[in-house]
Amino acid sequence: MIISASRRTDIPAFYAEWFINRLKQGSFLVKNPYNGNSISRIVFTRESIDCIVFWTKNAEPMLSKLKTIDAMGYPYYFQFTITPYDTNIEKNLPAKSAIVDTFKRLSATIGRERIVWRYDPIIINQELSVEYHLDKFGSLCRRLSGYTGQCVFSFIDLYPKLRLKMQSIAERPVAIADKYLIGEGFAKIAAEYNLALATCCEITDFSRYTIEKAACIDQKRIENILGFTLKTEKDINQRPACNCIKSVDIGAYDCCPHGCMYCYATTYEHRVYANRQHHDRDAAIIIGSLDNEKVVVTKRAESLKRLQVPLF
Repeated sequence: MIISASRRTDIPAFYAEWFINRLKQGSFLVKNPYNGNSISRIVFTRESIDCIVFWTKNAEPMLSKLKTIDAMGYPYYFQFTITPYDTNIEKNLPAKSAIVDTFKRLSATIGRERIVWRYDPIIINQELSVEYHLDKFGSLCRRLSGYTGQCVFSFIDLYPKLRLKMQSIAERPVAIADKYLIGEGFAKIAAEYNLALATCCEITDFSRYTIEKAACIDQKRIENILGFTLKTEKDINQRPACNCIKSVDIGAYDCCPHGCMYCYATTYEHRVYANRQHHDRDAAIIIGSLDNEKVVVTKRAESLKRLQVPLF
């Protein structure tokens, strides 16, 4: 099994203690985001978890926990988002200089092959122009050069629930002409720093600029980390353009206080702060508690390794 931690909230930034406690206990309770009365109990051993994929905008609180994870023997890598936006868009993030420093410290600790930089999402308006993004991308490339081998980018998706809160900064999707200008410009800049580029969940083809389509839960990356091939399948629960393989997400929506205006995982800020009041780092579930009337289905994790087929 591959654990996604998490597309739904920033576990390294806000729930690192809880996550470590669950690894020690060998189980997670995960609420179905579309049916709150349905809860899965994920029971696992070290051998049944093939890899953990962390998603974060601020890994600093997790840095002190990495030795514990390493000592338990769990393989992992990070999807780490750094954008150039200020607090008008990303309201509660630390200073970008501190985030860049954390990125470098994380890379120095775990290796550049286990950290992917995400420049995501790209928002275009009068202030956040194509030229703005080319300039900021180049600046970040200079600062992150040598600390990662890949940058993944995507363009803002105006989901229905985001349109109202995003209308002041993104009234419409990014124009195809601007997408190609970004792709061409990013490719030229990335080449200067020997940085591979890929897009996330983008239908637009950027192969003319040697930009691949990413898989964030990436079978090849995981196999390289493990040294074994995996028997797995595409995650059909993601968007059609997503190339990720199947994983189990152990997070919850509406509990990340970063306050990013573009975040699909947060509906209303007041829900976030209400939910945070119901977090217990010693509980089996990330938010709330297990009521007697809840339907709990136990799922036992199974390894995806093809043990008879080592990669190296």
